[in-house]
Amino acid sequence: MRTYSIVILLVTLSAACGLKCYACVGDTCTTQECPSPTDQCTTIDVNGLVTKSCLASDLCVSPIKCCSTDLCNSAGFTGSSVLLLLGSAAITSVFL
Repeated sequence: MRTYSIVILLVTLSAACGLKCYACVGDTCTTQECPSPTDQCTTIDVNGLVTKSCLASDLCVSPIKCCSTDLCNSAGFTGSSVLLLLGSAAITSVFL
């Protein structure tokens, strides 16, 4: 029960905060909290110029790539890392 309480608390806190995305034009990047009503992080590559920002989901059309989790429009690999999986397993075992 304690684990579920912690998960619910974390989900509630993350929902209270806005979506965070990378905002980039070319190689210059910052992070930003997306203003309402934007709910997606975006990446678009036009002739080698990569632009990243926030956008409303109804405007996500090809060739714009959209995602909806914090900093999901990073340039790095988006798959699960082994270290992340090991870390979450260790955290889970502590709470059980």
